[in-house]
Amino acid sequence: MKKTLFDKVWDAHVVETIENGPQILYIDKHLIHEVTSPQAFAELEERNIPLFRKDQIVATADHNVPTQNQHLPIKDQLSKKQVDMLTSNCEKHGVTLYGLGHPYQGIVHVMAPELGITQPGMTMVCGDSHTSTHGAFGTIAFGIGTSQVAQVFASQCLLLSKPKTMRITVNGKLRKGVLPKDVILYIIAQLGTNSGTGYFVEYAGEVFESMSMEGRMTVCNMSIEMGARGGMIAPDETTFEYVKGREFAPKGEEFDKKVAYWETLKTDKGAEFDMEYEFQGESIAPMVTYGTNPGMGIRIFDEIPQQNSDSFEKALSYMGFEKGEKLLDKTINYVFIGSCTNSRIEDFRVAAAYIKGKRKAANVNALIVPGSQQVAKQIVAEGLQDIFEEAGFEIRQSGCSACLGMNEDKIPAGEYCVSTSNRNFEGRQGPGSRTILASPLVAAATAIHGKLTDITKDEEVLDAAALIM
Repeated sequence: MKKTLFDKVWDAHVVETIENGPQILYIDKHLIHEVTSPQAFAELEERNIPLFRKDQIVATADHNVPTQNQHLPIKDQLSKKQVDMLTSNCEKHGVTLYGLGHPYQGIVHVMAPELGITQPGMTMVCGDSHTSTHGAFGTIAFGIGTSQVAQVFASQCLLLSKPKTMRITVNGKLRKGVLPKDVILYIIAQLGTNSGTGYFVEYAGEVFESMSMEGRMTVCNMSIEMGARGGMIAPDETTFEYVKGREFAPKGEEFDKKVAYWETLKTDKGAEFDMEYEFQGESIAPMVTYGTNPGMGIRIFDEIPQQNSDSFEKALSYMGFEKGEKLLDKTINYVFIGSCTNSRIEDFRVAAAYIKGKRKAANVNALIVPGSQQVAKQIVAEGLQDIFEEAGFEIRQSGCSACLGMNEDKIPAGEYCVSTSNRNFEGRQGPGSRTILASPLVAAATAIHGKLTDITKDEEVLDAAALIM
């Protein structure tokens, strides 16, 4: 029987199938952080259940951590309590923790791949919706709820119904200045935020095959924003080269054996999907969102569409936009380059390449937040910190930061923020804040000009994009 990539990985992890019902799926790696783990630890203690396989769990602190003065006690008491509880629970149960001050600390979906914890063919879960990021390696990776976190703690398994499969193929060549973030924002704008509900998505075609691993992670990260359970890309030489030599990756002969298996993780020719979509790379341009969900996106030079619905009107009212309006030349006072979507070294390289030798606009507050301690070190080692600081950008320490309003880095009410994060819901970056999702290049250009700019006409932007595409 011909199988999809998803089928191959899923079927290899099925422990048992309940008659006419769900399946018990073994989980290879369980990632946890301070937000969704405390209740699960408490449930185990209440029921006197030990952790089944603590060596398969990796913990870090990311959502609530401050991005300034991380060596000092956390000021916000709720954030401090959550981080302290994670530390206490990990010590009590013998779980590996990369907490504040540890050289491996970072956003869970940044530090796990860069350490080689994420590997092809795995099943991976985390109490965090953007666990889909790890699917870039050909893993089945998805977010779970707190009760499921407890299930994995207790059994290293989950009781699940197998999702349907979808393949999204993008062939052709991308225009200059179009980054992986633009590709996934375009797809979601075309298909809608509910299009992936009930599906696991495989991304295929020339555009994804030519992407770097960091670009693939950006794409898979936002699979959840179209309602999908997760996204995957078949592992190839790009994947193997990325994993090779990393801290927790297999070494020597063991690595060669793993690669021999990983090479089989591709969809069989003729395998059927429950749903298929195809796009051409030439149709995609730099994207921006204008509403309050990631599907409300347009190419940067297009107009806001003419639609009639209560939810559409409500979103435009919140954002202060009108139907038929172009966003070009809209004054922007805040720019955020970071989050589990775009806080890897590649994102900062391309932003710095454009920013170099320029100064940010006087009206702009521009925040650079690395996704991990290791990325922060690379920013310094590669001279990017000097470029950002000379341009007037503020560099912070690693964490989720202004992606979401769970820490001190919030956008003021009523202000627009061009953000490289993944969600633009009402109040996502702080009460009353207005988020415009974009790529690191669009964000960098916005910071320099103080307004949204058509980067397709900016040769320096195109030169910067060529660094990674």
